[in-house]
Amino acid sequence: MELPQLPLVLLLISNIHSGQTEERSKAKVSIKPDQHVFRGETVTLRCDIDGEGVTSWKYSWYKDGSDSVFSELQEHIFSFVTESDAGKYSCYGAERGGSRTSHISDEVTLTVSDKPRAVLSVSPRKWLTEGDPVTLICEVKGSSTGWTFSWFTRTVSSDYRNRYQLLSDSSRGAGGNYTVSSAALNHTGVYVCSAEREKPPYYTWYSNEQPLWVTGVSPPVSLIISPNRTQHFTSVSLSLSCEDQSNSERWTVRRYTDNERLEDCSSSHWGSQTGSTCTINSTSTLDTGVYWCQTESGEISHPVNITVHPGVILESPVHPVTEGDSLTLRCLYKRSTPPILRADFYKDGSLIQNQTTEMIISTVSKSHEGFYYCKHPERGESPKSWISVTDIPKPTLTVEPQSSLFTGDSVTLRCEVDQIWDRWEFIRSRDSNTESTEAATKTINSVAVSDGGEYRCRAQRRRLYTNYSEPLTVTIYERPKAKETITPDQHVFRGETVTLRCDIDGEGVTSWKYSWYKDGSDSVFSELQDHTFSSVTESVAGKYSCYGAERGGSRTSNISDEVTLTVSDKPRAVLSVSPQKWLTEGDPVTLICEVNGSSTGWTFSWFTRTVSSDNRNHYKLLSDSSRGAGGNYTVSSAALNHTGVYMCSAERGKPVYNTTYSNKQPLWVTGVSPPVSLIISPNRTQHFTSVSLSLSCEDQSNSNRWRVRRYTDNERLEDCSSSHWGSQTGSTCTINSTSTLDTGVYWCQTESGENSHPVNITVHPSGSDLTPMIAGVTAGLTVTFLIIVFLVLLWRKRNNKGVRSQSPSRVSEQQNSSQTSEQNQSQVGNNTLLSDSVSGPTDVTYAEIELKSTEKQKKNKENKGKTSEVSDTVYSKLNLGTHQGAGSTDVTYAQVK
Repeated sequence: MELPQLPLVLLLISNIHSGQTEERSKAKVSIKPDQHVFRGETVTLRCDIDGEGVTSWKYSWYKDGSDSVFSELQEHIFSFVTESDAGKYSCYGAERGGSRTSHISDEVTLTVSDKPRAVLSVSPRKWLTEGDPVTLICEVKGSSTGWTFSWFTRTVSSDYRNRYQLLSDSSRGAGGNYTVSSAALNHTGVYVCSAEREKPPYYTWYSNEQPLWVTGVSPPVSLIISPNRTQHFTSVSLSLSCEDQSNSERWTVRRYTDNERLEDCSSSHWGSQTGSTCTINSTSTLDTGVYWCQTESGEISHPVNITVHPGVILESPVHPVTEGDSLTLRCLYKRSTPPILRADFYKDGSLIQNQTTEMIISTVSKSHEGFYYCKHPERGESPKSWISVTDIPKPTLTVEPQSSLFTGDSVTLRCEVDQIWDRWEFIRSRDSNTESTEAATKTINSVAVSDGGEYRCRAQRRRLYTNYSEPLTVTIYERPKAKETITPDQHVFRGETVTLRCDIDGEGVTSWKYSWYKDGSDSVFSELQDHTFSSVTESVAGKYSCYGAERGGSRTSNISDEVTLTVSDKPRAVLSVSPQKWLTEGDPVTLICEVNGSSTGWTFSWFTRTVSSDNRNHYKLLSDSSRGAGGNYTVSSAALNHTGVYMCSAERGKPVYNTTYSNKQPLWVTGVSPPVSLIISPNRTQHFTSVSLSLSCEDQSNSNRWRVRRYTDNERLEDCSSSHWGSQTGSTCTINSTSTLDTGVYWCQTESGENSHPVNITVHPSGSDLTPMIAGVTAGLTVTFLIIVFLVLLWRKRNNKGVRSQSPSRVSEQQNSSQTSEQNQSQVGNNTLLSDSVSGPTDVTYAEIELKSTEKQKKNKENKGKTSEVSDTVYSKLNLGTHQGAGSTDVTYAQVK
């Protein structure tokens, strides 16, 4: 592009001044919030000049190569940008009160588009089974900088208008992804999102609508459809009823049609609702959509996909089929008499049965799940219907207050299953005694020893039974002596609040007088049932026991066993990972937080280590930290963005008592196809010290939004873009001179959390190359081994000839001497090769080594007697096998051919 006259003059002036000692600065243009903006946004152009010795600049702004200056401000603001503001901008600076000038900046292009609409998608799919994970993804096409996202669900008001209600936990999807780790029935609905950025906020239009449909094994209400199928003819009557156990009329039939209309039957033109039944008098193709029952409080039934078709339809069940049930499919045509056709039946596009009036699956399994349709050679084919197959549930049997009881106690067995059922059965294995109840609990108010045994339970609904629960053993003991408990635990920590409690389950005794003793002393230090130390110290530690006497009576209890209270220093949480910290995308992983020596009553919090703009490390509470409160934070399917450094802490009691932060635990996740690749030059994972190392983040768009991040062996989490150890240009980080402190894991990352593969890089001093040492040790071991074989064969040969001039002890001494010499010669090799061995059982390695010379026989003869500076190359075939045995070191056996 030709330079305009004024910038050209300025450029000439700058060349004249180039003889001065200072390097002439070049102006730089930046645009906020982005180079691609939208009509109505506030846009700021900024001109920066890093000129040494210049305290004040006068700025000049140019657009599209024009000679005219349209602004002399360092920051020029468009408060309401329009398409006319789009163009190529450059700036220039001249020293106020001086003669120095800068170079003119590079041109930066500002693009202005129409107000955008957010785009919403779902992963992995919109039809879900209860418990499935799902992620809603919101984007602004063509722009990814600075957006914050909000999430809404579509509702129907009393005036039949559609409105969007902000989700109560919308903020956890602010980064663009709203994830539900375990979908529930009440997640069924229609979702939208929007985006905003900058101040004052600039908003996009609402996104497209994205429905989610969640099915479960047994919802609180069932949608009963008559006729009982998912596909229906046009111009017929259709009845939809919401039925629960109480025959309540609080349910409303709701639908979401193919033309994206969310409608209630109770306030619509398409149907009439009486009680909890909705009737469509004459169906049309516009009635095709998803239907479900819902209350004002948000309870939801299974969603059912109903199709209205004028031609051939498939008769298939409305609700999911349970494994083990039978399934019958028929092909129907309205104008046929009878309406059942002889047709072909297809599953997932493949023919499975041809020319039959019905297809029967006698015993349904999970493999039968899929899309089914039928086809008649003359009448055409039906729409597709999804047939879902559910597992038979298995309840969990629990006991309250505990499974080991004293005679006279009350005990309750509870049969828990994530569904609604009509009746429950409790069975005791010892006598096969079965008790059927309408409640999910079985209570024995005063147990006897004979009530002990192994219990199981199952639930029933109509003719369907669940599987039996796992057995639960209840043990009953005769009433013992007084029992002492310590809360929160027998092992506590300095500063905690500790309560000693004495419990005596004495029949007929309404009030007890308690006596407490410490370390076997006869003196009573408390007469309270609960004795509390508000801030425990080491002096409180000891052995405690209690005793009870009936108030106003003569009965007494036996003294309790002594219980030891241990008091330690304030603990630090301990964090570990299972199964490993290096993962492949999709692997499950669990972070385990513990308080060593104490496992009672702790609630755990989870943090990730972050780097701020000043390159300082901070710890950020995970948004879903609460789901790891029990001590295990599990990721069922690791993604690239799970790469990071984690910590945990624990608390318990009231008032709350906190541990110190745990050790740091990194997780490294690699995937099949990450959004970006970390390119290392030189292309290897191990590098010498004092060399240059380049790390580049490369994606398909050559974007500069990536930054290089690392986690070093000294547990420092650092960004290249704001660090002393490297310099970042675009998406490339350069370490000018490596050191061993650069050893660590490196990866690419964006502000939104996208990650590359992590790469483990090791920097080692250049003088520590172990290859010659290993080669020398290998050769030395081979020669030593051959000498041992030779000596053994020579000894055996002499013995066989009857040579006995040398005593056995002398032979033994020579052998020992050879072995000692061998050990001395290979000592360095052993130290290198066996550096990881520890005392105790170790692996024994068997090796079969076949040695082949690469030199031909002829060449050997020609070189006989000559001395070569390079030894012959020997190739070895090594077959290894391991055997676990006792010993303190790894033993290697070799057969040499």
